[in-house]
Amino acid sequence: MSHVFTRHLTFQSNNLGKEATIMLAFDSDMEGLYEDFFPVVWKVSKFGKTGAYRAQATYTSQLAFSKAQVVDGNLISAQTCVKINDSEKTTLTEVNDVYHFSAPQAGAAGVLQAVNSTGAIQDMAVGFMNKGDLMPTTALYFNGVGDGSHVTARFTPILRVYITSDYQETAILRGAIDTPAIWTHDLTALAESTTWNLKRDAATGHYTLVQV
Repeated sequence: MSHVFTRHLTFQSNNLGKEATIMLAFDSDMEGLYEDFFPVVWKVSKFGKTGAYRAQATYTSQLAFSKAQVVDGNLISAQTCVKINDSEKTTLTEVNDVYHFSAPQAGAAGVLQAVNSTGAIQDMAVGFMNKGDLMPTTALYFNGVGDGSHVTARFTPILRVYITSDYQETAILRGAIDTPAIWTHDLTALAESTTWNLKRDAATGHYTLVQV
C-alpha cells in the first residue's frame, strides 16, 4: 500500500475588482476521458468584488470505488463504497437489492479495477476518502458499466481550477470546459498546506492564482 497523503488548499482574494467564481475538477487529459468516464465538479466557490474572501479544499490520497447515484446529471451520493489502492481490484455484487464491493485483491499493476457482477448495468465512480468521511468525494464517473464488464482507472490527482459560473458541485462534466484553466497542479507535488491568492488583471480581465 502506498503512503496516504493529504493536501490542504486555500484560495483567497482581497478586493478582487470583479465578482468571480472558481470551479475545481480533476479533468486533466486522460485516455478515455469524456468517452469511457467523465470528471465530476469537486468545488465551486464565489469571490466578491470588494473585501476578503477565502475558500478551502482538502484532498486525501486514499482512493475508493463507489456505486454512484445520479439525478439530473449530478452525482447525488454513493450508495456503497470500498477503499482501494493502485494495483488492486474489487467486485460489485447485488443480493436482495443490497450492493456490496468485495475486499480488494491484487490486480493489474498501476491501475484500479472494479468488476460489475450484479447482473445489470451499473454506474460506478472513483473518488477519494477524506478523514472522517463515510463516503468518498467523487472525482471520475463511469456511466453504464455492463454486467461482467470492468472499470479500469489510472488516477493521478492533477487538479485544475477554472473561472466559470456555469457548473455546480457534483455536476458530471460531459465535455471539456470551454475556458482555459487558470491553475493546474499535480497535488502529489505540492506541500501539505498551500495558500493561493486569486488576482485579476484590470487591463486584460485575466485571472491568476499566485502562491503566498
